[in-house]
Amino acid sequence: MSQQGFYRPQEAWVGDVIPWQEDGAFHLFYLRETRLSPAAGMPWHRVVTEDLVCFRDLGEAIASNGPSADDFNIYTGSIVLGPDGTHHAFYTGQNPANTGSDGRPLQLVMHATSRDDMRTWQRRPGETFGATDGYETGDWRDPFVFWDEAAQLWRMLITARHAKGPARRRGVIAQCLSRDLAHWEPAEPFWDPQRYVAMECPEVFQWGEWWYLVYSEFSDAFTTRYRMSRSQHGPWIVPEHDTLDGRAFYAAKSAGRDGRRFFFGWIASREGDSDDGAWQWAGTMSVLEADQREDGTLAFHPTAALRETFDAEIDGVGIDAGTVLSAPDGYAVEVTPAETPSAFRSVVRFDIADGTTECGLLLRASADGDEAYVLRLEPKRGRLVLDRWPRRSTGTEQWQISGDVPFAIELERPCRIEPGVHELEVIVDGDLCVVTLDNATVLSTRIYDRPTGHVGVFAGEGTVTVDTFTVFVRAERGHEPTVSNHDLVAAAT
Repeated sequence: MSQQGFYRPQEAWVGDVIPWQEDGAFHLFYLRETRLSPAAGMPWHRVVTEDLVCFRDLGEAIASNGPSADDFNIYTGSIVLGPDGTHHAFYTGQNPANTGSDGRPLQLVMHATSRDDMRTWQRRPGETFGATDGYETGDWRDPFVFWDEAAQLWRMLITARHAKGPARRRGVIAQCLSRDLAHWEPAEPFWDPQRYVAMECPEVFQWGEWWYLVYSEFSDAFTTRYRMSRSQHGPWIVPEHDTLDGRAFYAAKSAGRDGRRFFFGWIASREGDSDDGAWQWAGTMSVLEADQREDGTLAFHPTAALRETFDAEIDGVGIDAGTVLSAPDGYAVEVTPAETPSAFRSVVRFDIADGTTECGLLLRASADGDEAYVLRLEPKRGRLVLDRWPRRSTGTEQWQISGDVPFAIELERPCRIEPGVHELEVIVDGDLCVVTLDNATVLSTRIYDRPTGHVGVFAGEGTVTVDTFTVFVRAERGHEPTVSNHDLVAAAT
């Protein structure tokens, strides 16, 4: 993988990202997962980027405090800048050997400060605190701190669970208040929907006249969602399409710059580097940008910077404009004669006729289009799905092919697909795949088992006209980052 626009450290994976934007640069602290056994303790590491394409690794930021410490594992938190110019890191401390009253490993909110532009951090153990009355001691994590200008105080949102109630619906975003970033007092819950096991990595931000609450659902669906309100105190509105991406993109948190909003999450890897492998915790960092519509709802898509890295259109790997696929009661397909490279960006505009059941794009397909990853638009069902053929097989007989699993169940995105023109964009980089419909609906995933192949288009029970079909690759020249004096000093330190 080229790592342009994505980031994964050598011999490790990116877990939850804690983004902080300052002076135009994004400082991306992240949980560095090595998957070693026995575990060595989890630290925060940091990468910095100005262009969201090239990431400079500045190494370990806050180290594990050792096998006997409460913060043997340093989990998700947040960064704020105090009024005196001190940076504050609030994070989750956890040690599997230290259990609480609920019999599970304690989760604690911990604090560290930096007075040298985040190069070094000093722990403040006297300010550690655990779950307050009424909450489980094993779920007290992901502190998100922000300044409430109206109330002139700091608010901390915490992923928590009520100590009593239905086991799968105790999730709550707890809240603590402070005026000095050192002493915290419990307050009423910030949000208590009584719906989820937990709402991980919560954050709140204001964008224009709207407030947004973002969280990752840790329940029956693993995905990042958002809510919106005219006030930071709610009530919170559920938008029609409330997810940022699908199952594979998780724990996204955001940072703003120049009136724009960027979400930093990770695309999960799969066990055994296989399409049938179970999803794993942590993966490769990926960035999405949000656009704010007039009604306050958000549309998501890859950054312009990532798209622009694919700056060379290639011939022979496309479908002619004006190509019509018509199959009123069947299936039609056209595949390009040449295979695509391992990294490319394809943009296809379909004009979908009224009543069409399905259409879409084939990735890494066989020459006849019979085997491929299938990005299928289903207008009648209002969704984009990832399918593949052949699907998983349980035996040698025809009926032992998983025909009753018509697509990857976890990789389904709701969307409106009215008759007319729609644009489907696909960015592939090695085993990473990021799909965007109409610059608004994103589906990120991994594609392992088919490393090469053609691209193609298809239609089922309907008619589709291909308006445009282009494939772009990265030019041979490199894309070098600009390194500031500040970052040279930070890296050297």
